[in-house]
Amino acid sequence: MRVTWVLPGGEEVVADVKDGVNLMEAAVANNVAGIQGECGGSLSCATCHVHVAGDWLAKTGEKSDFEEAMLDMADGDVTDASRLSCQITASGDLDGIRLIVPV
Repeated sequence: MRVTWVLPGGEEVVADVKDGVNLMEAAVANNVAGIQGECGGSLSCATCHVHVAGDWLAKTGEKSDFEEAMLDMADGDVTDASRLSCQITASGDLDGIRLIVPV
């Protein structure tokens, strides 16, 4: 599946990601600036915070209460479209997803 990360300056990083890989791991593997994934995807930091673009948000599923709590610690503007990319898993349903890396 294809993922596009939109960086704060408007540049885009596009990558093909295998099903089952979380999008934080994919971002780190593709050197997406602004995504650190310091906790390795264990949901104990918020360094993989992204905004999910448009219609894609509903397709990523509901945020858990714990994810919501972690987002309270996130850098950047936290909005209704905010997600931790470690909690989004690549699948055919998300082919073409766009993620905005907040400032």
